[in-house]
Amino acid sequence: MQRNELHEHIISSAGDLFYSQGYNSTGVNEIITKCDIAKATLYSHFKSKEDICIAYLNQRHSAFIKNLKGYVNDRPKGKNQLLAIFDLLRDMYLEENFQGCWGLKTLGELSPDQTTILSVIQQQKKELLLYLGEVVGDNISNLSKAETEKISGGLYLLYESAVTESHLFKNDWPIFMSKSIAPSLFMDAELV
Repeated sequence: MQRNELHEHIISSAGDLFYSQGYNSTGVNEIITKCDIAKATLYSHFKSKEDICIAYLNQRHSAFIKNLKGYVNDRPKGKNQLLAIFDLLRDMYLEENFQGCWGLKTLGELSPDQTTILSVIQQQKKELLLYLGEVVGDNISNLSKAETEKISGGLYLLYESAVTESHLFKNDWPIFMSKSIAPSLFMDAELV
C-alpha cells in the first residue's frame, strides 16, 4: 500500500472505531490491530491518538460538505435548495450504523483540557453555518445580513437537532419534522 493510501486507511479505520464505539473507548492498540500495521507504522503517520482523531474529523467534515454541496446543486433554486440539508441527513440516516454527528459524538467525550479537538469541531460547525448562509443568500432575494443569519442559523439548529434526535430515537421522524418546520423560517421571504 502506498504511503498516502496507508495514511487514509489509518484515518478511515480509526474513524470507524471512533464513530461506532467512541473516541475514549478506542485504544491505539485496537487501531493498530484493525489497520493490520505495526505500532511504528502508525506513529510514522500520526504523533498521537488525538492527531488521528483530528484527521478523522477533517475527513468526515470534508466529505460531508462536499456531499451537501452536491445535494444543494442538484436541486432547483429556491425552497428545494434551502431544504437539501435535510434530504442529505435522511440519506445519511438510512446508511448502516448511523450514530449521529461524528463531531458532536466526539465532543461529548472530551475533557475540558482537550481544546485542540474542541476547536476543530467548533470550526467545522462554523463552516457549516457559513455555507448555509451562502445557500440562503443564493436562494432568497433582498435579505439583510441579520435576516440571512437568522434563517441560516435556524436551518442549522433544526439540522443539528434532527441529527441528534434521530440518533437518540433510532427513527427518522425528527428529520421529517425539522424539514417540515424549516420553511416557516423563510415563508415571508422572496425566493429566487
